[in-house]
Amino acid sequence: MSTAREIEDIARDLIKHQHDHPPVRDLNREVERRLTFADRVADDFARLVGSWVFVLVQAGILVVWILLNALNLIRPWDRYPFFFLNFILTLEAAVWVSVVLMAMNRLADRDRLRAQQDYELNVKAEEELKALMNHLMHQDEILLQIVNRLDRGDREMKRLARRLEEVLASNNETPAPKPAGPERPPISIPAP
Repeated sequence: MSTAREIEDIARDLIKHQHDHPPVRDLNREVERRLTFADRVADDFARLVGSWVFVLVQAGILVVWILLNALNLIRPWDRYPFFFLNFILTLEAAVWVSVVLMAMNRLADRDRLRAQQDYELNVKAEEELKALMNHLMHQDEILLQIVNRLDRGDREMKRLARRLEEVLASNNETPAPKPAGPERPPISIPAP
């Protein structure tokens, strides 16, 4: 098998291990989109009731009410024991508790959505980790294949190098051939 064909097979295997996943949702945007006008008013009102400004204003109104009625600075409309003030405070408390409970119900719904989103994110993260681990294991297999091919190539190169050395060594051991040419008879010198 040719090297180019092996590289194509490896690339095809890598492409096969790519995956898609759904996008992450923006929970705050989804919740804001679902709110009605009444829900927004209730949330703002609950935010106001739970503030120090509201507590201080409410305490100021109570002090003014009691002082005006107890000290008879103007014609008192609610004499001691302040039944009308108790009635108004009871009505206020009933309305505020209802509004605050509505806001808390929405917060509980938002917390449920957040918990669901956290669960979905955890599932996505787990799937991503599994996909990454599978991808890494696949890459390990491919790297092992490449290392094995390189090792085989290295062994083949060493075998060829040894064979070449043997051929060169056998060529050096054989005597060099004599130059070809006409042989001359030995010259003999006559004796005196």
